Amino acid sequence: MNTTDDVVLVDDEGNEIGTAPKSSVHGTDTALHLAFSCHVRDDEGRVLVTRRALEKRTWPGVWTNSFCGHPRPAEPLLHAVKRHAESELGLQLADIELALPLFRYRATDASGIVEHEICPVYTARAASPLTPNPNEVVETRWVEPSELVAALDAAPWAFSPWLVLQAQQLDLFTSARRSTPVAAR
Repeated sequence: MNTTDDVVLVDDEGNEIGTAPKSSVHGTDTALHLAFSCHVRDDEGRVLVTRRALEKRTWPGVWTNSFCGHPRPAEPLLHAVKRHAESELGLQLADIELALPLFRYRATDASGIVEHEICPVYTARAASPLTPNPNEVVETRWVEPSELVAALDAAPWAFSPWLVLQAQQLDLFTSARRSTPVAAR
């Protein structure tokens, strides 16, 4: 059985209850499943945002966090984070930290496709140059956290809903919010 394209289904408490093909999970009635997000910084403290490929099933062409994905069945989350960094961005990571272990969300995109995920959030530092996979990412930008906070506050609809929600909780962005003058928000 090929499980490389399967996702891990979970119950409300995050316990594994089975697997399903990724292609069958993201629809108008998406089962709760395990995923992850990662926010990557460079040595100057800027954060990487990416624009999702236009061929993506959910939120095509939308700006989002550095990368996200799903672990394979029985795959440790940390391994999945490293695997996706390499396959989506050609990127090696350092200083990987679990920042939001209990993050979860449910959101529906303009086409009616639902994301419904328990999605631990990681932060990391880029340890190599980017070489984005065009099937995953059409644009990348390194931005100051305070600039991203201002953009998220001004136009949250222009970003993935998980980025907007994560930025409200991550220290990387909440400290930028505290240092951004109110008039600039």
